[in-house]
Amino acid sequence: MAINSIKKLIKSLLYPWYEKRLLRKLDFTQTPHHIGIIVDGNRRWAKQNTVATKSGHEAGANKISEFLIWCEEAEVKIVTVWLLSTDNFKRSHEELEELLKIISNVVDELSATKRWNVRVVGALDVLPDWMAEQFKNLPITSGSKLDVNIAIGYGGRREIVDAIKSYLHFEKEKGASLEQAAAELNDEVISKFLYTAGQPDPDLLIRTSGEQRLGGFLLWQSTHSEFYFCEAYWPDFRHVDFLRALRSYAQRHRRFGK
Repeated sequence: MAINSIKKLIKSLLYPWYEKRLLRKLDFTQTPHHIGIIVDGNRRWAKQNTVATKSGHEAGANKISEFLIWCEEAEVKIVTVWLLSTDNFKRSHEELEELLKIISNVVDELSATKRWNVRVVGALDVLPDWMAEQFKNLPITSGSKLDVNIAIGYGGRREIVDAIKSYLHFEKEKGASLEQAAAELNDEVISKFLYTAGQPDPDLLIRTSGEQRLGGFLLWQSTHSEFYFCEAYWPDFRHVDFLRALRSYAQRHRRFGK
């Protein structure tokens, strides 16, 4: 038997034990209320497994519902999943078309379960008309234990710009002058016009694939968030990796800048 096969066998035998051990030691009173996750590494996973890029995106899409179940079991209340950035529109037309179809399908599937309250956050005007219309008409699932934000056409800078524009339009409709609007503008006001308005800021932000940057994800909201970077590509992200992230979060002393 090859050495790699032996290693895989050992891991497969040890992981269930390790997972139970992590679960026993976790303090679920320290569970983050809101988790944001950058699901990165689909293309590199496809390359590593010598399959088409489309297959990598599909594998990543299939992982999302599993991750949401883990969050639900851990009593997380809000999850924001970043699926498509504004920068991703620079990719090839062929890949982008495939990716948009996969994202459209996964949003439909998540919403159709009626298990979670799913909504799309982002700049819908950058999306094709058919897709923007689909996301505007997502049904509200009442009584859901988990609110799920799917960030599509999302960029942190774009969100802040959109928030300020929305605020200025709101003030104009009230009949306020530019000077009056400027005098009233502060961080609390801007928060009311973000894509995630009305929701608490994320406690924990996770990024897969080994990259240690946020790329503008929840740029405004992440001021006091804790970060966790995982080496696994998103399609390979396991329950054990999620539990490690929760353990890391629970061990931190959050001072909120004090």
